[in-house]
Amino acid sequence: MNKKKILFTIPNFDTAGSGKALLKIALGLNPEEFEPHIACFHTRGAFFAEVEKSGVPVHVVPFAAPMRPLAKGLVQCLKMSRFFRKNGFDLIHSYHYSADYSEPLAARLAGAKWVYTKKNMNWGGKSANGWKLRSCLANRIAVQNHDMERQFFPQSKKTFYLTRGVDTTEFFPRPFDSKLPVEIGIYDPQVKIILNVANMVPVKGLDALIKAFSQLKNEHLRLVLVGDNRNEYGDYLKELVKELYLDEKVVFTGKRSDVNRFLSIASVFVLPTLNEGRKEGSPVALLEAMACGVPVLGSDIPGIRDQLEGYPQLLTEPKNVDLLAQKLEHLLNMGERDRNELKESLVNRIRNYYTIEREIADHERLYRECLCLHT
Repeated sequence: MNKKKILFTIPNFDTAGSGKALLKIALGLNPEEFEPHIACFHTRGAFFAEVEKSGVPVHVVPFAAPMRPLAKGLVQCLKMSRFFRKNGFDLIHSYHYSADYSEPLAARLAGAKWVYTKKNMNWGGKSANGWKLRSCLANRIAVQNHDMERQFFPQSKKTFYLTRGVDTTEFFPRPFDSKLPVEIGIYDPQVKIILNVANMVPVKGLDALIKAFSQLKNEHLRLVLVGDNRNEYGDYLKELVKELYLDEKVVFTGKRSDVNRFLSIASVFVLPTLNEGRKEGSPVALLEAMACGVPVLGSDIPGIRDQLEGYPQLLTEPKNVDLLAQKLEHLLNMGERDRNELKESLVNRIRNYYTIEREIADHERLYRECLCLHT
């Protein structure tokens, strides 16, 4: 069997989230059937070095271009198509988060199949026509939640439901990491930790989480916020913590790579994303918490709603501070038997539906369908 050359395209590796997911898929594809390649715009980004070490060929090229003015955009598309054709890519899978349509046009000119993963719930406004063109030119569209499919592609036969997956050799129930609380300045041996892991941007709804936390009266509670806070929203959150006199109870760790350690010390993981803007596609942070056996709370919005199907008690209304506080209180005060049953149920849900092995197998099935391969 001739190997099919698959090119994954992603703008950059500035943040490891999407880049790490892409690399795991590329490395996991059946090497006897597929030959993965990666294209990105530049070599910056902390994770780029890991990509280079992986052994997957990396092409640093402008695989997409602005389409205004149109004549200049079409010239760039021709250049891109020559690159695609020269390297003999059979299928190009775009992880680009924007409404760009130059890439699929170039792929079509090169005679390659082109698919893209819809990574967020952004669609309307100035980008609406771009998304429509991108979708029209695509051979297949990988959707990450059912709301996305219903809202954006209700009549389309191009969609392919493709959920995120967790590496369960990395994320699994672990013993409490007793050294970590002290490392981050928490010395209370009776502490219960409410955890969030996210880049700190307004759509993540962390101000609502801080306000809900302020309503909880247990002196042994701490709120730990893991993620890059070096921005205007991060400054706002720190100021909010001061206004609510929570300086001693809220910990900003900054960006960390040892998320699994933090999950080992968490009593509850919360993802309070707002129901506006880009929202979530399929948030892997929530899946990682579930895989580690941590009780979770998430906003009742697309993406999270799919992941917590069958667990209405773990969904909360976005921005509803009082309801979030009530649900946090309930989870924190669960009896040991009920808590253990919930933890076991969440771990099993991941192992049954959201493993990295399943995600890789679904990618392979998508490529075979798109390339009309038979196994």
